[in-house]
Amino acid sequence: MASKNTTAPDMEEATAAGGVPNQNFIRSFTQAQRALYLYVLPLVGNPSDADEVLQETNLVIWNKWDQFEEGTNFLAWGRAIARLEVFRFRRTYNNKVTFLDDSMLDLVAKRAEAISEMTEMRQEALSDCVSQLREKDRQLIEMRYQPGANGDKVAEKLGRPANSVYQSLSRIRRVLVECVQHRLAEAGGAS
Repeated sequence: MASKNTTAPDMEEATAAGGVPNQNFIRSFTQAQRALYLYVLPLVGNPSDADEVLQETNLVIWNKWDQFEEGTNFLAWGRAIARLEVFRFRRTYNNKVTFLDDSMLDLVAKRAEAISEMTEMRQEALSDCVSQLREKDRQLIEMRYQPGANGDKVAEKLGRPANSVYQSLSRIRRVLVECVQHRLAEAGGAS
């Protein structure tokens, strides 16, 4: 299978299908791409097929944009569509070697969905916890996790001893870990 572009279908197709999705839908659609790909990949077994299934999933999502109920979980809706597209893909290409029967595929899909949901919960908790840090601590964390940055470079930029920066980063990470664990426990998620 040739890898296809996994971005949104063009606006002509959307307009022909009955209108253009609103900005909230487009934002949710865009943000869900990586999670949907990571959901599909273990179900089809290789990146090329995952790209193809994701493209078909995107077309269905885009064409059904007006059926999505705003305020509900976009990713869950997208995963349900992706799961159906995986089954459709498997039926279409049943001459390929298949390693999973449908019941096993269901188990893998449910596990992938649970992992995806937990990852989403952790990311939301981390984002909330980072936003609650003191401004100085938040800036230090943001500086450290810029592409190509490390503790030594941050220390040099701030004119601080490297040991001091590493100690501060360690303290901030402990605070973030505790905060995330607390938020997940409050939400009933595992840490």
